[in-house]
Amino acid sequence: MDSKDNPEKIYPSGYEPKETHTEGNVRNLLLSEILKSSPTEFINTDLFTVMSKRRSTRKFTDRIVETVKIDKIIAAADTAPTAGNFQGFEIFYVKSPEKKQQLVEACNNQPYVNAPVVLVFCKNPARVKFDFPEEVLKKFAIQDATLAAAYSQLAAQALGLSSIWIGMFDEQKIMKILNIELIPSSVLCIGYPKQEKFPKPRRNLKELVHPVW
Repeated sequence: MDSKDNPEKIYPSGYEPKETHTEGNVRNLLLSEILKSSPTEFINTDLFTVMSKRRSTRKFTDRIVETVKIDKIIAAADTAPTAGNFQGFEIFYVKSPEKKQQLVEACNNQPYVNAPVVLVFCKNPARVKFDFPEEVLKKFAIQDATLAAAYSQLAAQALGLSSIWIGMFDEQKIMKILNIELIPSSVLCIGYPKQEKFPKPRRNLKELVHPVW
């Protein structure tokens, strides 16, 4: 059973594109337009440079993040691999200052959750149309949501932004704040950093990689 056989609402309320297409795959056309658009400033988008410079940021400036950059970050999440291409996750883009402040409390009172851009990634195993046990579908959904958040985080770095991944939170509180039934897997906070951080030392590759013969 293919996910394309189950048409769903493509754009969440308040996040519809300015232009719509009547032919072809609407989702892919929109994604293509967003990803191929040129950045408004020169940014080094070499993948390995982006990875090496990514740092968790807990202090953001008040500078507003441009809509085109937010579009690209969300589009990047949409390119992440998912189980069977069923895309077993959803993204909640939190704009309300009041809800952001409530999320601070739900996230163990971490003040930097009140960032310029807050994306809540949630698992949606109901989208994964495999004939597998429920626990397997849930595992696929959390993997899908995790990969999508990681792609967004790298995209943010490539666009001259910084981010912090929040994993410590009260699931039920977040679900109540956002008025949703889906279980959150991570909260990604994004903005312009107040200062750039230098790389931290990592373990030797010999300690990381274990060849198996």
